[in-house]
Amino acid sequence: MQSSYRAEDVTLLLKDITGLVKPSPTEEREKLIQAGKHYCEMLPIEYVPTEKYMEVYQEALARFAEPTADAVGKLSDKIMERRGKNVVLVSLARAGIPIGILVKHFIRKKYGIEVPHYAISIIRGRGIDGNAMRYLLERYEPAQLLFVDGWIGKGAILGELQKALAEYKGVSAELAAAADPAGITELCGTHEDILIPSSCLNCTVSGLISRTFLREDIIGKDDFHGAVYYGELRDADLSYEFIDAIEAHFTYGTYSERQEKQIEEGSGAEEVRELSNIFGINDVNLIKPGIGETTRVLLRRVPWKILMDEQYREDAQLAHIRRLAAEKQVPIEYYPLKHYKCCGLIKKMADT
Repeated sequence: MQSSYRAEDVTLLLKDITGLVKPSPTEEREKLIQAGKHYCEMLPIEYVPTEKYMEVYQEALARFAEPTADAVGKLSDKIMERRGKNVVLVSLARAGIPIGILVKHFIRKKYGIEVPHYAISIIRGRGIDGNAMRYLLERYEPAQLLFVDGWIGKGAILGELQKALAEYKGVSAELAAAADPAGITELCGTHEDILIPSSCLNCTVSGLISRTFLREDIIGKDDFHGAVYYGELRDADLSYEFIDAIEAHFTYGTYSERQEKQIEEGSGAEEVRELSNIFGINDVNLIKPGIGETTRVLLRRVPWKILMDEQYREDAQLAHIRRLAAEKQVPIEYYPLKHYKCCGLIKKMADT
């Protein structure tokens, strides 16, 4: 699988399906997904980010590079404390890959250890890539594998991981993440709802690869899950600009001494279920909690409204959310949230 990442940073256990799948526009995909077609059987059109997109991204990067670096450092320290030098990082493609690379770099710089790093596909409702798992287990002990993602929104992928790994004896379903505002894993850099800046962009901050793809006419029984390489977007590629910007804020002190946010009672998943009842949303997948997921709803999906906790009404860290909502004419409703600073609600396409 081609990507713009350096070979020494990550091994992508993916099938290159470049040129085999025609991408679909956002509204068309949204309608098909809500009508029952699985998102992994389609690919979105990957646009070169507009000037407005890039303003939002650069603002987010300036504001959140330091807290993201702190979260990566703290997560890396926890990984070394719990798993030790024989750990093998397995990032969930594609949002986990930039964080996996940053963790790998931090461990190299602080501990002088070169840990292996792979990326594999896991798809909600379809499970983990069994061929990629076989590849890893032929080379490493089950207890060495540690799965990495960028952030945990409401825990859907963690639930998928736990279900999928039940058949792999000795492989832990613990998920390491830079940010976990849902409050469902201890192996995280922070429980604060921070924006991981890479969530603002698509392939141009993810090694120029698509989200992962699984459809039996293209992915055979012995193939890895697929992805597309967007080489035509190389002039817009920011993958290493992002990694370098975060690494510039790395410090190598003792992160465990820092004060952590105390999580409210219950998990983020419970809060999402409450929101689904209150706002009459039958499908919880149309609720995207947290700054990162809300940003993605505004940039990539068809938003209905944004929920924002009243205490962040004027907060600078949500300035890009307010601006994107105004540009797209998406209403903001101020609502008391426990785990999150904001939440994106996707429009039911049957209502349009």
